[in-house]
Amino acid sequence: MRKRWISLLATGLLVAGVLTPASPALAAPTFKVPFPCGQSWSGQTRSDHSPAYAVDFNRTDDLGDPVVASAPGTVDRVTDLGGTSYGKYVRINHGGGYSTYYAHLNGFNVSVGQTVAYGKVLGWVGSTGGSTGPHLHYEQRLNGNDIQVRFNGTLALYWGSKSYSSNNGCSSGSGNGTVDTSGTPLTVRSGPGTGYASVGTVADGTRVTIACQTSGTTVTGTYGTSSIWDRIGSGRFIADAYVYTGHDGYIPNVPRC
Repeated sequence: MRKRWISLLATGLLVAGVLTPASPALAAPTFKVPFPCGQSWSGQTRSDHSPAYAVDFNRTDDLGDPVVASAPGTVDRVTDLGGTSYGKYVRINHGGGYSTYYAHLNGFNVSVGQTVAYGKVLGWVGSTGGSTGPHLHYEQRLNGNDIQVRFNGTLALYWGSKSYSSNNGCSSGSGNGTVDTSGTPLTVRSGPGTGYASVGTVADGTRVTIACQTSGTTVTGTYGTSSIWDRIGSGRFIADAYVYTGHDGYIPNVPRC
């Protein structure tokens, strides 16, 4: 009888083992492009990259541009490998086995153990380590293994180059302002500065919706001297020094471009 009970117990354990469902894998974080809200960057993938699924990001004059956290997490590595490999790089642990790497940085803006949110500046684009020119080397990993990169759940292009627009750290707000130039039409530029091409004008007294704000060429206008530029449409920027917004500086809750 004792042997029979042992046999039944063993069978029960086996059945229980078969019927017990496996723990579900944790969902990946919603990773975003690792640059500030509104920016566009060219991301390149290639089969001979190391590791294969990493993305190299570039844009014109990108040396020193801020690199931001692509998802919330905890910084668990801030390392300088000198003139080899990743050079200066940051790693973020996002939980569930997921991590991200940001390599070839010019400098650091975080420390180990620090908790970061979307849009937190980690460092700046550089050309450290084995880099042959300024760019950001970016990886997503699961349990230490590189995985194909996704932004907002959409798979990156493999293989080739693609332009990626960032909604990282964007606020849902927008602002308003009134152009005041004492009668002269205000030039609209294709970018945040007087060196960008003119793409039209805005009449004095026009009420504009400001989608985001960024820094650019310093301009002296109706409301003093300011380096702030307001984006009033896709590829359309005006100098904030000529816009009455009711705020001295950046408008609260309006995202940075």
